[in-house]
Amino acid sequence: MSIDQRRKRRQVFHPETGVSGPGLGGALAPYAADRHGSRGRFAPEPLSPIRSPFARDRDRILHATAFRRLNYKTQVFIYHEGDHYRSRLTHSLEVAQIARSMARRLRLDEDLTEALALAHDLGHPPFGHAGERALDAAMANAGGFDHNAQSLRVVTELERKYASFDGLNLTWEMLEGLVKHNGPLLGPIATKPVPESILAYSAKHDLELATFASVEAQVASLADDIAYNNHDMDDAYRAGFFTFAELGEVPVAGRALDEVRAAYPGIDGPRLLYESIRRLITAMVDDAITETTRRLDALQPQSPDEVRRAPQAVVAFSGAMQSELPALRAFLLARVYRHPRIMYIMRDAERVVAQLFKRCTEDVAALPPEWREQAPEPGTRAYARHVSDFIAGMTDRFALAEHRRLFDATPDLR
Repeated sequence: MSIDQRRKRRQVFHPETGVSGPGLGGALAPYAADRHGSRGRFAPEPLSPIRSPFARDRDRILHATAFRRLNYKTQVFIYHEGDHYRSRLTHSLEVAQIARSMARRLRLDEDLTEALALAHDLGHPPFGHAGERALDAAMANAGGFDHNAQSLRVVTELERKYASFDGLNLTWEMLEGLVKHNGPLLGPIATKPVPESILAYSAKHDLELATFASVEAQVASLADDIAYNNHDMDDAYRAGFFTFAELGEVPVAGRALDEVRAAYPGIDGPRLLYESIRRLITAMVDDAITETTRRLDALQPQSPDEVRRAPQAVVAFSGAMQSELPALRAFLLARVYRHPRIMYIMRDAERVVAQLFKRCTEDVAALPPEWREQAPEPGTRAYARHVSDFIAGMTDRFALAEHRRLFDATPDLR
């Protein structure tokens, strides 16, 4: 197929406006994922007459049990700390909003970008990274635990509602984006061993682990960074973890604070923070769009596969922005993620997860009936993975309820 033919096929007609093209009009870029040329699904299905393959992926994620559970999984604060703090679900929605906005400006497939953003945290266990650390340690002799690999397990095995297949039977582009959104998993720039479950799946449905993912997946990944760097700051301010004077010492944040104060003399409190975060998000998005456009112009990719084979990621912040973000991340690490209140709660949360795993691996009767009936032979690696899947799917409050059911004393996590 010629480049002109490919571009013509990527025109999207909007019946309400009569405009061809995504969101703002015009054709998708030649490097955007091709909804007409998707590599398809592991289990073949008829095409939908009204939705693109990537729109169906997005809708299947929205209807997934694992997606609903994110509402009671920790982002930074445990669910019972307050109704206004973010959960994994609201974080995922905010990532999707940023990602879709970026996709529109870059002329990408917005449905695929949004679907990847919505699905990126499906594999997170209860209590966020504390739960992940506990499960990884518990699974040290059975392949470890990685939330990206668990996301793949959720959408290819653990969601069981369709008659013809396990999982959600998502497109190849969705699956490769889930596992490679942070870059290639094999090859010279890979930074850590590939989780066993990703290798096992890719052996039967090759996800090309040595290449980059699509531009859409790279955008979803960067949108995640933008979202949590800003919104975790918002939640931490609400919790009283820092003052504006302290935040102002971070150059990129200090400039936003100064800009807001100059525009609105006397502004303070939540309004000052929110107006500053608005500007920070806009600055990061604009910077990423500019740098990504520069890289794409230099590469001149004429297909999604040319992006995959590129020598570096095409979606990135500029050098100037990259030089400033470490100070913001260091501030969040010291003032938020390692705040004594958070550390105290997460130590107890890790203990809850570790004790649940130990009890369920030592006594199959500790599992609920449906998990007990499907359990592999106790004592095997497969059985350990089965217990890990059970615990990883728990919400914070269900994990605490199960701990109360199985143990005499359960920490309050407050």
